[in-house]
Amino acid sequence: MKYALIYGSLAGLVIISVMVTGIAFSGQDSFFSSMLFGYSVMLVAMTFMFVGVKRYRDIECGGVIRFWPALKMGLAIAVVSALGYILVWEIYLAATGYRFMDEYLAAMARDLAAAGRSPAEVAREMEGYEWMRINYSNPLVRVPMTFLEIFPIGLIAALFSAAVLRNPKILPATQAAPAREV
Repeated sequence: MKYALIYGSLAGLVIISVMVTGIAFSGQDSFFSSMLFGYSVMLVAMTFMFVGVKRYRDIECGGVIRFWPALKMGLAIAVVSALGYILVWEIYLAATGYRFMDEYLAAMARDLAAAGRSPAEVAREMEGYEWMRINYSNPLVRVPMTFLEIFPIGLIAALFSAAVLRNPKILPATQAAPAREV
């Protein structure tokens, strides 16, 4: 559990720090608040998962790990990073008066108008997103939505890490520590 807490916290901290900083200093309409940038940051931060699973393999398992234990460790790291992401996102929302969804939908309306849509078309399109505003205000909906933003990236990284690191010849430990019972 130590590895999940350390490396999951590091991954979550990197993700939320970069994203909140980008939104806070660049605004809703910037590249730093785009989905492409957000998922790229998540993917890069999940390298902490690879490092965590490798350290666990090398230190706790004597340099050898099977697929399922490696996957479990990767998923534990992914859950910790997702929980950290949710916690900091909720703090950010509270600190900004829960204005995120209103600002996000306003940016969407501006984008539609800039694309040449008539005011009536924009209004009609935005009516379809009113459910987002309503549901996002409910933490029982918002928290699982936030979890589902990041966890699929963690799942992919966990599968990749487990598949690669089960082979002890890939990035072997320089000095394998004696295996401890876990």
